[in-house]
Amino acid sequence: MARLPYVDPATAPEKVRDTLGRLAAPLLIFRMMAHAETNFRSLVRFGGDILGKQQLDAKLRELAILRVANLSKARYEWVQHVPIAKAAGATGEQIAALERGDASASCFDARERLVLRFTDELIRDVRVSDATFAAASKEFPPREIVEIILAVGFYMMIARLLETTAVDLEADAGTKIVDAIKS
Repeated sequence: MARLPYVDPATAPEKVRDTLGRLAAPLLIFRMMAHAETNFRSLVRFGGDILGKQQLDAKLRELAILRVANLSKARYEWVQHVPIAKAAGATGEQIAALERGDASASCFDARERLVLRFTDELIRDVRVSDATFAAASKEFPPREIVEIILAVGFYMMIARLLETTAVDLEADAGTKIVDAIKS
């Protein structure tokens, strides 16, 4: 059970109600985020930009997000992103490996393992090691390196919001949110 009540769209301030009304999927995470009235629209927009406008390959992004969810023990985030990861090309074997915490499994290619190592170091150490950063710099342009950092950071924040407020687990929204961003 959530530790805070969810924002009721019917009684929410107009800007919050408008933002909630524009969402492709009225997930509980959004109704919890809506408490931060002055940040809500920007958070939704930023999350949408990460999911739909980054140059970074969507599969790599989703593997990183699933790694964040797993390391943060954010089950809600995990449940919502598994179908998005599958749609982006992640295999069942890769998802199972991440769920059991095996980011170095043979089902990941070298680029995927690099992104997962980069993600691990961001979460664990804040500053990625020189060796990992050098490897990433050879594999990705600066834009994509920054996009990985922003995606991981955003989903770490969301994991903390989910877990601290105990947002109730709900059925996944599939790819509705990503599909709406692309249209």
